[in-house]
Amino acid sequence: MPHSLHEIRSWAATCDVAKAAEALGISKSHLYELIKREQVPFRVVAFGNRYRVITASLIRYLEAT
Repeated sequence: MPHSLHEIRSWAATCDVAKAAEALGISKSHLYELIKREQVPFRVVAFGNRYRVITASLIRYLEAT
């Protein structure tokens, strides 16, 4: 179930891909594919082989859609 913007605003500065995918209402595997293709409209940072989504960037994207 997608999270509300109110709830997302209370998240930490970054979130994992699974949580971001839930907020977007898509599968985690689909979001990973978009990240690999560099087709995400928000900031994602890589830490080795792990990714974190910048929460503020995700919020801006959700507010614009």
